[in-house]
Amino acid sequence: MLKKLLIICGVIVLLIIAVGSFAFFKISKVSATSIDIPQTIDFEVKAGSSLYKVKNDLDKFVEIDDLGFRLWLKLNPEYSDIKAGLYEIQANANLIDVINMMNEGRVKQFSITLIEGLTFKLWVQALKANQHIQYDIKSESSLYDQLMQSVGDFCANQYQKLEGCFLPDTYFFTKGTKASEILARSYSAMQALIKTKWDMRFLDVPIKNQYEALILASIIEKETAIESERNEIAGVFANRLEKNMRLQTDPTVIYGIGDEFDGNITRKHLRQSTPYNTYVIKGLPITPIAMANRASILAALQPAITDSLYFVATGDGGHQFSTNLADHNKAVQAYLRKLKNNKE
Repeated sequence: MLKKLLIICGVIVLLIIAVGSFAFFKISKVSATSIDIPQTIDFEVKAGSSLYKVKNDLDKFVEIDDLGFRLWLKLNPEYSDIKAGLYEIQANANLIDVINMMNEGRVKQFSITLIEGLTFKLWVQALKANQHIQYDIKSESSLYDQLMQSVGDFCANQYQKLEGCFLPDTYFFTKGTKASEILARSYSAMQALIKTKWDMRFLDVPIKNQYEALILASIIEKETAIESERNEIAGVFANRLEKNMRLQTDPTVIYGIGDEFDGNITRKHLRQSTPYNTYVIKGLPITPIAMANRASILAALQPAITDSLYFVATGDGGHQFSTNLADHNKAVQAYLRKLKNNKE
């Protein structure tokens, strides 16, 4: 009887070992499985998808042992909780690594660069054209109200305009992110920046508040792309504001013309009455005219100490600065001759 019992126990032990070995083999096979793809692919996990649904979708790339997968999941139940989103699967990636990525929600990141010197209208067009962004901006005024209430009112103005209120930068996002969410981040970044820079301003700078700083910075942004010139140009504008001289800057005129501008600024344009024509109005225009970067904002708040009241393009990317009208007129004539020679 004892011998028979020992034999039965031995058989049971052997069966346990055999089953265990078989299960170990199956689980090891799943753990070693690689996704058979030659290059990186985007793989979307839809909301509400189970890990088994994902496994079945991955079967098109590699045969995943069903029993082994179920056994593996029994031992690792925490991996059954996966996050919806778009994932980037590398060529020949390990299956378990892919599941871990989905469990942690490491979704694919996209980016958009919102460029300085461009207008709010052009930024909105770029956001709308991006296929990975959910475009949800109904109007500038509705977005204005949303940002004023949810982020802050540093850019509040009676015209409900958002021009110049955002910080140019590269912004990362996941698929399906709303355009308004990206702009809210950019708005918040500008709010933090202008607050810091405002506290660093020269006390005698001729602007009253942060919004005026953005207006002046946007003009500086449009006048030059040369870093070393920004403070000098800011110094000229500061001098003119202090002396109650008109700023007489072409970019403001062009902005006021709007979509009708064909690339050729005329005497008629310079005489046209708009709240942006600084050849007609004194002081700053009513709103910024573009998105200004960090350097232009700092220049507006810390202008160069200079006697210059004028500047004109030299024709090679830079500007000639003058302290009096006679020298300025000579610089203008030199610029016009250079243009003529280049055309000829």
